[in-house]
Amino acid sequence: MKATTPAADRPQRRFNLLGTLVLHFRPRRVPERTLRFTLTWGLGGMAVVLVLLQLFSGILLKFAYAPIPTQAYESLVRLQEGFLFGRLVRNIHFWSANLLVVVVCLHGLRVFFSGGFHPPRRLNWVVGLSLLILVLASNLTGYLLPWDQLAYWATTICLGVLEYIPLVGSLLQQVVLGGPQIGPATLRNFFALHTAVFPALIVMLMAFHFWRVRKAGGLVIPRAPAEEPAKSAMAPTNPDLLLREAAMAMAVIAGVLVLSLLYDAPLGQPANPGLSPNPTKAPWYFAGIQELLVHFHPSFALLIVAALAFGAFYLPYLHYAETPAGVWFASATGRRTALAAAVAAGVATPLVVVLGEYAVDFSAMMPGLPQALSLGVVPTALLIAVVAGFYAVMARKFQASRLESVQAVFVFLAVGWVLLTATCVFFRGQGMELRWPF
Repeated sequence: MKATTPAADRPQRRFNLLGTLVLHFRPRRVPERTLRFTLTWGLGGMAVVLVLLQLFSGILLKFAYAPIPTQAYESLVRLQEGFLFGRLVRNIHFWSANLLVVVVCLHGLRVFFSGGFHPPRRLNWVVGLSLLILVLASNLTGYLLPWDQLAYWATTICLGVLEYIPLVGSLLQQVVLGGPQIGPATLRNFFALHTAVFPALIVMLMAFHFWRVRKAGGLVIPRAPAEEPAKSAMAPTNPDLLLREAAMAMAVIAGVLVLSLLYDAPLGQPANPGLSPNPTKAPWYFAGIQELLVHFHPSFALLIVAALAFGAFYLPYLHYAETPAGVWFASATGRRTALAAAVAAGVATPLVVVLGEYAVDFSAMMPGLPQALSLGVVPTALLIAVVAGFYAVMARKFQASRLESVQAVFVFLAVGWVLLTATCVFFRGQGMELRWPF
């Protein structure tokens, strides 16, 4: 006969399973070398703290916010002026959301440049990029909720690009908007996504991310020299690691509080669909795309974004002859190629922006070609030629390996994207014309 578990023992079994799960995420001992702050800069822990701040402040905001166009703006005004610490709670939510984008991006860069995306950590790289996309999507859906002029028109710009996705663009745009234009259905959709769907997905992927870190053997650390023992000394998680994590969490919380006390989250005039502000800019984390739209057709801007996303996800699955785990920029040659790539992007990107503004129409059609093809063929061919040529130059001039050359291309594109973002945020004035920020 099959043995049965007494009812009194079932809660104990559930407790043991929960304890095993927790212990699997938190080892009892860790290598001493992983306790160095400069190994990870605490970026993963910072992201966790910021997500928790988002969750707790968001729950408090839900008690006062009304996801209805005629009431959304007034509910935030009432929150800031009529509730004790209401303004502070909204400021915490705003600043932790923006800082989370920065921290997640820096964490991804740290993982890439220190070789943390090689086997057996390839899947975790994909999970990390998925988390970044979810964070960006969560920020975008939350950006509309104040229902002021800035939120309404910035969201209009971001969602307007969807129309240019081949075959399914118009349908996808209507699904996201809940109709032909931004309205009550859009606000309801964004509120549900921002407060329920995306937080649940982020928390689940974060848990899976931590589990994969443990599954892959913990943090990536530089390989020990031959004279060192194969196994490094171990340190107890409590208190050695726990105290460091607590100190970092307190520092992050203090930083968010200082920002929240000094700078208020923006809240302009109520949304007016008939009056567009000048200039109308997307949120800063999508400003790079908007800068591309100034120079190129939207189809090409989407092509660039899709190509960059696909390339980022595929990076770990390229065949590399070496996998220098824990070594920043792979090698001395890798550091030289990365520096050369950063300098090249720092020169080329402003040059392209200035030429596109005053001299060259990058979106001009080619004679004899259909409009849909000609609007993208020239910039697409130019982009492919630039990336392929830059890869070849790095490989030949510096005798760089595939890993070092790919890393140089990554740095070139990343620095270029940062400069495009800065150009749109700081150097675009009325009519999206170039101007000095002062």
